[in-house]
Amino acid sequence: MRQLLLLRHAKSSWDDAALADKDRPLNARGRRCAAVMRRAMHDLGLTPDVVLVSSSRRTMETLEALEPWDDTPLIEPMESLYLASPMQLIAALHGVPETVRSVLVIGHNPGLHDLALSLAEPRGGTAAERALAEGFPTGALAEFVVAGSWWDLREGGGKLVRFLTPRMLEAAG
Repeated sequence: MRQLLLLRHAKSSWDDAALADKDRPLNARGRRCAAVMRRAMHDLGLTPDVVLVSSSRRTMETLEALEPWDDTPLIEPMESLYLASPMQLIAALHGVPETVRSVLVIGHNPGLHDLALSLAEPRGGTAAERALAEGFPTGALAEFVVAGSWWDLREGGGKLVRFLTPRMLEAAG
């Protein structure tokens, strides 16, 4: 079994209208929420072997907020993940070596949410499935168990283990 973690970048700033979308940094709320998610990931033992991260500033800053790791993963910034579609995200995952047990993808909506929905095919039976069906807010994390190889990953190929949002974590904290 393999573990796939999908993390949407934390909340970004719109303060500078002159900045290109790709260059927008995290805002104060985004930095705070990323720190909340870092603690939750640490507490749950969610430490990936590999991180595939969009090359945008907000995704890279989200990654930085998750550090330091107990075991430092291999980090692969990927231009192709910037605003990637579900098919582009799956293509990136198909390139992950078979020896890798756990992958974290840090990306953007709508592609990340669409990928999560297609992997889980949520039927609304669990609280995690209901929350995922409602949306994939900034800073949210979906954890999947994946059977088979990364190369075989397809629609319906994941079992949703948990879905966490910063708001859920702050309310529980």
